[in-house]
Amino acid sequence: MKAAEGAKIAVPPVLTECPAAARCSNCTPIPTEVRDMTQLKAQATYDDFARLDIRIGKVVEVQPFPRTRNPSYKVGVDVGADRTMWSSAQITNYEPEALVGSLVVCVCNLGPKNIAGFTSELLILGAKNADGKVIVLGPRSEVAVGEPIF
Repeated sequence: MKAAEGAKIAVPPVLTECPAAARCSNCTPIPTEVRDMTQLKAQATYDDFARLDIRIGKVVEVQPFPRTRNPSYKVGVDVGADRTMWSSAQITNYEPEALVGSLVVCVCNLGPKNIAGFTSELLILGAKNADGKVIVLGPRSEVAVGEPIF
């Protein structure tokens, strides 16, 4: 069943009380929040996914990038290639020092993109939190640099 564009969906929040609250007479039910439903994109094949070179990288350098329209950094990432690859990344809610040394998930073969005179070679993956800040995606445990994502 496909929801209409702009439909709302009730989503239970992260549980902070008894997980049986909706059924338990000793607990107060946890209210659900209502938020916009994001539509799924057109279906892709496994071959589409397999063409992407997605791997773990380690941030090795972060430079200011004042020429961009949106606040961004120039981020150098070691992805296990023969050199550091660079990205223009809108992740300025992090201090540069907090990014250096962190493991990130990168798409390495989207091709170079010119952003305000800078060649961005890879995409560092992230998602927006409830405050609209980009949260960088990374592994939950230590993973080798260059390890492919599957």
